Amino acid sequence: MARDVQITIDCADPARLATFWAAALGYRLQGPPGDFESWEQALDAMGVPPENRNDASAAVDPEGSRPRLFFQRVPEGKQVKNRVHLDVRAAPGLAGAERMAALEAEADRLVSHGAKRLGRHEPAPPLGAGHLVMADPEGNEFCLD
Repeated sequence: MARDVQITIDCADPARLATFWAAALGYRLQGPPGDFESWEQALDAMGVPPENRNDASAAVDPEGSRPRLFFQRVPEGKQVKNRVHLDVRAAPGLAGAERMAALEAEADRLVSHGAKRLGRHEPAPPLGAGHLVMADPEGNEFCLD
């Protein structure tokens, strides 16, 4: 039986991370429910107090084929290395220097959106194609692969 999947990320600033990951993946921020023209209108109608308006945010694939990313505010900060991380496939079909140049270009773009570079792993054939280790604006690790 096929199942849909949503990726949920605990964080301190859901709006910031949703915006970052939307830019990283070519997603868009999820629009407000129903006939509301804005999230402010929707949250007003729901009676959500101002201090809770950034408790959650989501980014969605405009084509609807990839998983929804849901960001929820939690009180504790990130403590250790992620046990699960996302691999952003930024250089499919490329190899060697061409692959690493494409990954570096994508890393530069994501740094301009708040990411940090953590490491570079050079190609090591036959199995290692090379990748970059990055962190999103809250320090969650991901790879450019």
